[in-house]
Amino acid sequence: MNSISKIIELINVFLVEIGELSFFGWRFLKESIKRPFELKECIRQCYYMGNRSLLLVAVTGFIIGLVFTLQSRPTLQEFGAVSWMPSMVSISIIREIGPIITALICAGRIGSGIGAELGSMRVTEQIDAMEVSGTNPFKYLVVTRILATTFMLPILVIFGDAIAIYGSYLVENIKGHVSFLLYYNQVFDSLEFGDLVPATIKTFFFGFAIGLVGCFKGYYCKKGTAGVGLAANSAVVFTSMLLFIIDFIAVFVTDIFYDL
Repeated sequence: MNSISKIIELINVFLVEIGELSFFGWRFLKESIKRPFELKECIRQCYYMGNRSLLLVAVTGFIIGLVFTLQSRPTLQEFGAVSWMPSMVSISIIREIGPIITALICAGRIGSGIGAELGSMRVTEQIDAMEVSGTNPFKYLVVTRILATTFMLPILVIFGDAIAIYGSYLVENIKGHVSFLLYYNQVFDSLEFGDLVPATIKTFFFGFAIGLVGCFKGYYCKKGTAGVGLAANSAVVFTSMLLFIIDFIAVFVTDIFYDL
C-alpha cells in the first residue's frame, strides 16, 4: 500500500506541476503582448544566449558530422553506395539529428543557466524587491528570456547543421577525395522544401520549451540556496523530456501531412 500511495503522490505532483507550467505559459503569452516591451533586455539576452553557446554548438556539430560519416561509410561501402553519403548525412542531420542534439545541448547550457540565475534572484529576494519598487519582474526577467530562447535556438540549429555537414565533407574529402563543389551539390540536390520547413518550425517550439521550463523552475525556486541547484538540475531534466515529446509530436504531424 505504501508503494501505491507513493506512486499516486508522484503522479499527483507531476500533474500539479504540469498545470502550473501551463498557467505560467499562459501568463507569458498575456504579458508578452502588453506594453511596455523590454526590447533592450530581450536583445541583450539574445546576444548572451547565442554568443555564449556558439562555440559549444559548433564543436558538437562538427563532431557529429565526423562521427556520423565515419560510422556510416563502411556500411555504405559494403553495398557500393558511398555516393549516397552526402544525401544521407544532410537529410539525417537537418531533419532530426541537428535540431534535437542542439536543443539538448542548449537545454543543459541555457536552461540550467536561466534556472540558476532566476533561482538565485528569488532566494536573495531580488525579485521581491523589483515587485516592491513597481517593476514588473515577470515581464523583465521571464518574457525576455523566453523570447530570446525562442528566437535564438533556430539560428543555433542552422549554424550547428552547417558545421556538421562541413565536418562530414572533411571526412569524405579525406577518405574519398570528394571535392567541395561536388559534395555540396549533392547535399542541396537531395534537400527539399519539406525537409527544411518542419525541421525549422519545431526548433521554435524547442526554444520556447527551454526558456519556459528554465524560467518556471527558477522563478518559483524554494528551499533557500539549496533550491537553486535543484532548480537548475530539474530544469534540464524536465526540458529534456519535453523536447523529446515535442519532437515526437512534430514528426507525427509531419508524417500525416506527407501522407495526404
